[in-house]
Amino acid sequence: MLRCTRFCVLVILALALPVVAQEYKVAPINSPAPAGAVASEITALLQPTGLQVTKGSQVVCEIWLAKEWPIAADAKTGGEVLYPLTSGQLIGVARYPHKANDFRDHDIPAGTYVLRYVHQPVDGAHVGTSPNRDFLALLPAAKDRDPKTIEFKPLAEISKATTGTAHPAILSLQKAEAAGEKLSIREESDKEWVIVRVLGKVKQGADSKDLPVELVVVGKSAE
Repeated sequence: MLRCTRFCVLVILALALPVVAQEYKVAPINSPAPAGAVASEITALLQPTGLQVTKGSQVVCEIWLAKEWPIAADAKTGGEVLYPLTSGQLIGVARYPHKANDFRDHDIPAGTYVLRYVHQPVDGAHVGTSPNRDFLALLPAAKDRDPKTIEFKPLAEISKATTGTAHPAILSLQKAEAAGEKLSIREESDKEWVIVRVLGKVKQGADSKDLPVELVVVGKSAE
């Protein structure tokens, strides 16, 4: 009877303890992008190392950025556009070892994807869905083999194969402050977003400089 009482007390105490949430973490990885899954013309443009986002012991995604992002001589930002990049240009490659969700809460099947910068269209279907127009589209690596910049319409058609819906798969970009760590992760609990900060490099003519970027790797739009 005494043994049973002690056991019951232990169970009650265990249930009363607060549940410790598994934290998201980001760390560099020294391995290159999966060569067998990505076109050699694209892997040649990627950095030899990448980053890995984890939650507890599970890998959420792995990302390899391009060595540099060329930008136009007259590239500008302002208004609803945060980054001086060209819509359709190659940003990097991502691998998802498990099913995930994009910013529209559509499924991202496990697999390897090419990441391309895109501007959200200016039309009635997208009004009010985001304060800025900067996103990354995920295109199946098996269907995106050429690193050249892609126009939005064919890009969207290829990306739709990721979600299996009428919409391309997208991840939201957020404003990144100039000062900050090279690689970090933070959570916005009110929005249930997990945001990774990375440091890429843009090349404008003969000049190159660092460009901090913030990417919502977990989370969805409120709309």
